[in-house]
Amino acid sequence: MIGKKMQDALNEQINKEMYSSYLYLSMAAEAEDWNLKGFAHWLEKQAAEESEHAQRLYKHLVDRGGRVLLKAIDGPPTEWKAPLAMFEEVYAHEQKVTGMIHNLVALAREEKDYASEVMLHWFVDEQVEEEANSSEIVERLKRIKDSPNGLMMLDHSLGARE
Repeated sequence: MIGKKMQDALNEQINKEMYSSYLYLSMAAEAEDWNLKGFAHWLEKQAAEESEHAQRLYKHLVDRGGRVLLKAIDGPPTEWKAPLAMFEEVYAHEQKVTGMIHNLVALAREEKDYASEVMLHWFVDEQVEEEANSSEIVERLKRIKDSPNGLMMLDHSLGARE
């Protein structure tokens, strides 16, 4: 049986993961408005991945006899000035999520909840990948600057995400 403190923290993280999904869907919609289909595709895949993260936490709670309590999800922003500003926000958001995951690991250790700690190690590894991917896109956008050809090439590249 999972402790109440850990249960509450994981329920909060489920909400944050679903917010992340909403955020990336909102960004995908903006990319669609810019006619950057590859960017939109990448962001849609990211949104689905964040939803899967919430499902992973949900399943852990259920498997441990915890109670899943879903809360309202805050609405995300709906407009960005440019792809670079958007992906700078993606990177900053992923850094924030990394901090949340680290806090959950610390709580699991404090609570001596070894099952949750082990499960959370997957998220620790995942966040390394999430930050690296978003940072790379930011750096590519910075190098592109105002090059329409560069933007189209990056759009094509992001559209190939599986």
